[in-house]
Amino acid sequence: MQKPRVVVGISGATGFRYGIKALQLLRELGAETHLVMSRAAGLTREHETTVSHEEVVALADVFYPTGAVGAAIASGSFRTQGMLVAPCSMHTLAAIANGVTDNLLTRAADVVLKERRRLVLMVRETPLHLGHIRNMASVAEYGAIVFPPVPALYAAPQSIDQILSHSVMRAIGLLGFESTTLPRWGENLPAITQEGETP
Repeated sequence: MQKPRVVVGISGATGFRYGIKALQLLRELGAETHLVMSRAAGLTREHETTVSHEEVVALADVFYPTGAVGAAIASGSFRTQGMLVAPCSMHTLAAIANGVTDNLLTRAADVVLKERRRLVLMVRETPLHLGHIRNMASVAEYGAIVFPPVPALYAAPQSIDQILSHSVMRAIGLLGFESTTLPRWGENLPAITQEGETP
């Protein structure tokens, strides 16, 4: 049986480690990953991590340069389960919202939308101006899921890696993947019905 294919885009917003974590978790879940990174992502990688370009590429099953606009993921006939952009910069968000497909990352996202597949955008910016908000509204109207990586402090994370893992696993879950280790409110985390009381 063919592995589920997932396109992973990494743009230049702060939070390069979200993309790394996505590749790691998808590999653990048995997915076939197709990676594309924007040019600005390389600058963020150098600033925020000690991981080399080659080490990131090695985490994916297939890697495409951002200028490879004729790559497999640029066509709707190449079947995938969807795409995760982690992190998603406001530049990339604006391009997707306005149908600008001048590089492989935005073209791949456009393909996912036109084929009615899942597109999850881990958008990174704060504070937001009205243009950002309007672009988020536009992609949501097209069918994308806007997923800012907000830390889930209710899970009482003990490390940065746990914060990253929880956010990314939630995002991956929107593509149809399940994790038995993800802390869930009301399941393995107690839900509170009234102050000081649990059901």
